[in-house]
Amino acid sequence: MRTKLLLAGAAMAAPLALAHPALAAPAPKWGDPVAVGDGFTIDPIIDARLRYEHVDQPTVDADAVTLRLRVGAEVRHAPSHLGLLAEAEATLALDDHYNAFPYVVASRQRRPQYATIADPMNVELNRLQLQYKTKQLTLTVGRQRINLDDQRWVGNAGWRQNEQTFDAARAEAKIGPVALDGTYAISQRTIYGIDGGPRRAFDGNFVFLGAGTKLGPLQVKGFAYLLDYDAQEQLGALAIPNADTQTYGVRATESFPLAPKLKLNVMASYARQSDYKNNPLHYGADYIAGEAGLAYLGWGLTGGYEKLGSALATGGVRRALQTPMATLHKFNGWADVFLTTPNNGLQDMYVSLGKKFDGVKALPGLNATVTWHRFDSDFGSTRYGDEWDASVGFKLGKVAVLAKYADYSASTFGVDTKKFWLQGEVSF
Repeated sequence: MRTKLLLAGAAMAAPLALAHPALAAPAPKWGDPVAVGDGFTIDPIIDARLRYEHVDQPTVDADAVTLRLRVGAEVRHAPSHLGLLAEAEATLALDDHYNAFPYVVASRQRRPQYATIADPMNVELNRLQLQYKTKQLTLTVGRQRINLDDQRWVGNAGWRQNEQTFDAARAEAKIGPVALDGTYAISQRTIYGIDGGPRRAFDGNFVFLGAGTKLGPLQVKGFAYLLDYDAQEQLGALAIPNADTQTYGVRATESFPLAPKLKLNVMASYARQSDYKNNPLHYGADYIAGEAGLAYLGWGLTGGYEKLGSALATGGVRRALQTPMATLHKFNGWADVFLTTPNNGLQDMYVSLGKKFDGVKALPGLNATVTWHRFDSDFGSTRYGDEWDASVGFKLGKVAVLAKYADYSASTFGVDTKKFWLQGEVSF
């Protein structure tokens, strides 16, 4: 049961023995772990993000000003290698001219006269986990954040104000040159929070497995994701029907120095997804991704291709490969038109140009990027549309400032969509 996982950390935590730090020890900086004696430290967690988001579509638009705050602490005991982390999360809408839910739900935050911005007002327990950690082994149990690889299959959806977490037990181990990662989760806590109705959380039996090592010049990882959602009434609430799937694949990455200041970064991945457990549709769909990028003196030029395949399933219907636990905003354009893969699949060809401006002292961390996407179907050779994305980021003191823009031009899928974001974030 989820309760057992959430309370395991509290039941196993040792009582704290508070003591004054030694007088000779340097005063800790704000946000750093604070020693409290007998091997115990307390690490405060404070993360605040203020964001303005605007959406412009042909028949609806939206404006949202939201403030997200995460507050908590992690207590660690060095001799036992144990740590207990607790974190609360709250989102406040200062301007609520937006629809927080893209589905029908009995909530005053459901405002269909506006475009969707999936940042509902929310107060909840975000994380509560007990962790055992050494150099070779990490065990984590409870409500936790899970980001695997590039988050294409499992991630925290961190772009949204309310992040996605999992009630799970996870083990990470290093055995010689091999890194192993295994998770068993019983609940997917979605971005929609306490007012999310049937999509607040999805229970089930979810297994994430990975094994990685160095293979020649490449870092290679094999993975398996087994998703078995609970009862049929929950499946009906999912944005993706027939969501029980099994996915097996491999991913390879590496960076190659071509000259003293020139580097080639490459990534390639292949996976096969098919029906699993109670999924009544029998099918098999392919995932293919490849990317190559050149980095030189702060400049980055990247080109890539990603395919989420479509296959003929039982009854002659088409079923596309889906990634319902991914950090979806990272992929297939920031306009978020393709959060659910169309039945005919998706091909995304993209080119990105970025620059880090290291010499601008007034704006440390200044960086900019622009990306172009072309979207087509996997089956039927249909042109879906094109998208331009751009961003600029820098720091003002401890505040990270980010401006982003997305412009999706529809051909046969979705509608023309423009989005703009301006946000400031500070975290300790």
